[in-house]
Amino acid sequence: MSVTSIYPVICTDRVAETHAFYTTHFGFETVFDADWYVSLSRPGPQRYELALLDYTHPTLPEPYRKPVQGVLINIEVEDVDAEWDRLVVRGGLPPVLEIRSEDFGQRHFIVADPNGVLVDVITPIEPTGEFADNYVGS
Repeated sequence: MSVTSIYPVICTDRVAETHAFYTTHFGFETVFDADWYVSLSRPGPQRYELALLDYTHPTLPEPYRKPVQGVLINIEVEDVDAEWDRLVVRGGLPPVLEIRSEDFGQRHFIVADPNGVLVDVITPIEPTGEFADNYVGS
């Protein structure tokens, strides 16, 4: 198999609101925009994609037409403290998890998109001894 792309699709009844959230706060650009489906891409040397789909659309098999639930999207950044300032302090997004450093090797905070999808903004840090041993190739 030759994979050319893998990306999550958020099934939602808030396509326009979710579209605005990811373009405004996380720098995604619109690739395709219909009232029922939006394809987003993050510019830069590496392509990151995300799509939004009206969960009632007939492209989904009927038994699976449900809004998103239980999803966490990780976004790794160079400076999580700067993003905390930009998104929460100055941007007004309410944090679901305050910024903090974790022994398992992350400094991060979490916000939620309009659907309750959690967006975990992360900068990797050095893990403590007990967690350092869990990293493959350490």
